[in-house]
Amino acid sequence: MSSHQLFELLVAMHIATGSVGLASFWVPIASRKGGRKHARWGRLFTCMMLITGALAIGIAATTLSDPVGTHPQLATHPDFANPAVIAGIFGWMMLYLATLTVNLAWQGWLCINNRRDHNANRAWHNLLLQVLLTAASVNCLWQGWLIRQPLMMVISLVGFATVATNLWFLYKPRPRPVDRLKEHIKSLVGAGISVYTAFFAFGAVRFIPELALTPALWSIPLITGLFLIIYHQRAITRKMQRSSVAAA
Repeated sequence: MSSHQLFELLVAMHIATGSVGLASFWVPIASRKGGRKHARWGRLFTCMMLITGALAIGIAATTLSDPVGTHPQLATHPDFANPAVIAGIFGWMMLYLATLTVNLAWQGWLCINNRRDHNANRAWHNLLLQVLLTAASVNCLWQGWLIRQPLMMVISLVGFATVATNLWFLYKPRPRPVDRLKEHIKSLVGAGISVYTAFFAFGAVRFIPELALTPALWSIPLITGLFLIIYHQRAITRKMQRSSVAAA
């Protein structure tokens, strides 16, 4: 199997699992929090994000091994004719976004399942994911600088912020229930943002390459996701405050 055939197979699987994940993303967002539907669809979304992220790592690896062979349609495009640019954007940045997606999905899964044992959130595999995301963020920043691509450098900052907030939660001595719920929201909505961003940007390049690096296209999932995170975190805070008043 050639690198291009392997690449296309991984892309097809990635689209299939990612589409299921992105469709299921909205059910936990809209349904009653903590209910059976929320939990069932949330598990489906998390599983799809982990699989989609793993497939994206494979896509990035095949791109890095053969940038032009996996993206022949870009070989003559003025914005992507340089193999280093293809490798940077569709290899290194894809690898970074995949690592970010897996990191956030796993953090969101653990913090809700380990609500009775906070120390279990600091399992070796979750701490390793923080190291890997830091390395991927540094590399995305560096590769963006090498090919003079500001978008790569800016988006790498999300990875640093994610690791910082993840570690803040992981090493908080006694997190309150509201802290756990807010972390759950941040992580899983963040995973959705990451995959929607990749689908918008890398999907666009297959049809309209000129749109792939348009900041406006990348900002749509980010702005939508930040709104959802802030809205639901504030709703959780108000609910907890009302419960405290009622208990008092």
